[in-house]
Amino acid sequence: MRHKLVVWGWVVPAAAAWVALASAPAWGGPEITLRLGGESGELAPALQIVLLLTVLSLAPALILMLTSFTRIVVVLSLVRQAMGTHQLPPGQILIGLALFLTVFVMTPVWTEVHERALAPYLEHRITQKEALQRALVPIRGFMLRQTRQKDILLFLRLAQKPRPHMPEEIPISVLIPAFMISELKTAFQIGFILFIPFLILDLVVSSLLLSMGMLMLPPVMISLPLKLMLFVLVDGWNLLVGSLVRSFA
Repeated sequence: MRHKLVVWGWVVPAAAAWVALASAPAWGGPEITLRLGGESGELAPALQIVLLLTVLSLAPALILMLTSFTRIVVVLSLVRQAMGTHQLPPGQILIGLALFLTVFVMTPVWTEVHERALAPYLEHRITQKEALQRALVPIRGFMLRQTRQKDILLFLRLAQKPRPHMPEEIPISVLIPAFMISELKTAFQIGFILFIPFLILDLVVSSLLLSMGMLMLPPVMISLPLKLMLFVLVDGWNLLVGSLVRSFA
């Protein structure tokens, strides 16, 4: 059951976002309703397969846009740059760590999606459309908690839409890009704070070498071991991961 929860936790939110984007009036196209599976409004099996394959093909991009992955991977990359180890840890390790941290952070959201949307749908108590609408509610709640009001107002102005009275009235086509730029700003703020101690250490080492007349010795040869030692002594990975996860609270 836990493996099913993890798999559907990625598919159902992606499906919810895909359906919301496809049916949102903000895109300016006509709203089309397909009823090819009977009077209940369910899609025919062939269309269900096509929809599932489409969602699976779009799932990686939607996961980047709808989850905590963007902030985590940007911060991890900035930490690697700050330490001066451009190839260590390797990019694959950073991506893998970011994915597992994303699963850890998003588990409460996916659990709510499973309880409110997936489980009732599998028990044939609600329709596909209602399941996708229910699945979108906790995802919207997560994004709204992490999105700045200023960014939402920016995209509302760009889309020439009136300011909504309730958060639930914000179009998903406005919320997703606002959430993404908010995540990028937060990631760069965290990265800037992490850069400061390493930058100070680089400046100290450079000043010492300059005062000693060792102009031909690259400062990075001295500062890199010191930065690695500092990062290990303060238990940097523990502090970094803990701060990242707590930043989504």
